[in-house]
Amino acid sequence: MNRTSLRKWLLRLAMVFVAAIFTIMVVNLWWLADAPPGYVKLIAHRGAHQLFDHKDLGRDTCTASRIEKPYHLYLENTLASIDQAKRLGAQMIEVDIAPTADGRIALFHDWTLDCRTNGSGEVRSKTLAQLKALDAGYGYSADGGKTFPFRDKGVGLIPSLEEALQLAGDKPLLFNFKGKDPAEADLLFAALKAAGRDSVKLGDGFYGGGEAGPVARMRKLMPGAWVFSKDSAAACTRAYALQGWLTITPDECRGGTLMVPLNRQWAFAGWPNRLQQRLAAVGGRVIVIAPLGGAGGTGLDLPEQLREVPASFTGYVWIEDIWTLGPALRPALNKRNPVEEAETAAAIAARRAARD
Repeated sequence: MNRTSLRKWLLRLAMVFVAAIFTIMVVNLWWLADAPPGYVKLIAHRGAHQLFDHKDLGRDTCTASRIEKPYHLYLENTLASIDQAKRLGAQMIEVDIAPTADGRIALFHDWTLDCRTNGSGEVRSKTLAQLKALDAGYGYSADGGKTFPFRDKGVGLIPSLEEALQLAGDKPLLFNFKGKDPAEADLLFAALKAAGRDSVKLGDGFYGGGEAGPVARMRKLMPGAWVFSKDSAAACTRAYALQGWLTITPDECRGGTLMVPLNRQWAFAGWPNRLQQRLAAVGGRVIVIAPLGGAGGTGLDLPEQLREVPASFTGYVWIEDIWTLGPALRPALNKRNPVEEAETAAAIAARRAARD
């Protein structure tokens, strides 16, 4: 091949490459897709709760001992926490479930009682009555154990599942399986059935860390319900980030859950409108989460982060601080008094400063 022929061949190859890139960009242009109907939906992680420092956080770190200076009175997974999340505009409330020794279900995050309460041992080794006798606020501290602002204020606050369901009413709940035993799904399914709760109709969700165990069991018990694991969500997210640019909706996303970090929106083809259409067409759901590699938790916890969520996004946004971000999104829901306003503003300023 002479030099002239080579140049022509390279030019044609370049033209084909440019045409392919142009085609990929055009078919993924989000503004050519209609915005989905509806509005953005906030998931209040643990309801209204005390946020904590995530620096050097380990699996067994006692998060109650490293909370921020309290700027509201609510503790995670309590009835007051759920009620407040409803009032603050959460469209879904995430709660942690724990089977008890007497075959009931309590709402509690940790595997053991030692961190948050004045009890000790595994949650699952206690009866519901024993859990209710504990002080749920006993271990919370914002100054390394010098003071305990919620001590003696949390007696009787660990609720049963039935109490939570009654309070939630038709508000969708996202149930977090903390264990690996499939029987936990059976126990929850039976309790929901006994309470007359139609989780598919209401839009409840169920999730856990891995696919095995209660997650897989719940998929079988409740076809049509929103069920996912952190593993399955990660698989859908990775697959779409690679295949979505080719207009392919991966099998991993069929009935699945896709997580979009706030600082990686650009990585997802057709974001936001076309991506939402593609996921909806295969029964999938989309959740916007906190920036990848950020200093906070999984969810958004600063008001300005809400401005980074596209106005046409009608999926879910994982929220860590519903106390602040609920009213920030919908100001009409702000019922804080002047003292609470000042304390909240100071807390947000301190949170920002800690990340600079």
